[in-house]
Amino acid sequence: MAHELQLIKQSSGILIPATPETSEILQSKIKLGAVLVAEFRQVRNPAFHRRFFALLNLGFEYWEPTGGAISANERKLVNGYAKFLAAYGGNESALLDAAEQYLEQIANRRVTNGISLCKSFDAYRAWVTVEAGHYDAIQLPDGTLRKHPRSIAFSSMDEVEFQQLYKSALDVLWRWILSRT
Repeated sequence: MAHELQLIKQSSGILIPATPETSEILQSKIKLGAVLVAEFRQVRNPAFHRRFFALLNLGFEYWEPTGGAISANERKLVNGYAKFLAAYGGNESALLDAAEQYLEQIANRRVTNGISLCKSFDAYRAWVTVEAGHYDAIQLPDGTLRKHPRSIAFSSMDEVEFQQLYKSALDVLWRWILSRT
């Protein structure tokens, strides 16, 4: 059976238990003289990890979803089409006004059909991670690209990379949420 042990390296090169749990496992589960195979990784600062999640929670508390059931891309598409029509001789302000009324009708219809906004911490955390630049671009079968957030697990990032993510996430939250309240 595999156990996760937390060890501290002493100056003499000997590894000693870092936690009471590790000490208990070594004393009760591992026989004296047993040979262990291990994969080692240096642990990030857990206090800094907690500070990162405190920052995320702060931003999440201040963030209020807006825009209703119409996405920014849908709004951009419809308004772009109205401007396209205006270039061919229409009144741009009248066409943009009509586009806005159309979008309101669609939004109301979507709400009537049960589509509503919900505030999801997991989706929010993924968005912050992607906006902070910590993502992989993945191509889907239909050819579209999707930004997929990378893991922030202790085993996935070292301390320096995590500090860069923290700074970038703070910048994202300040730009999009915290400076607007």
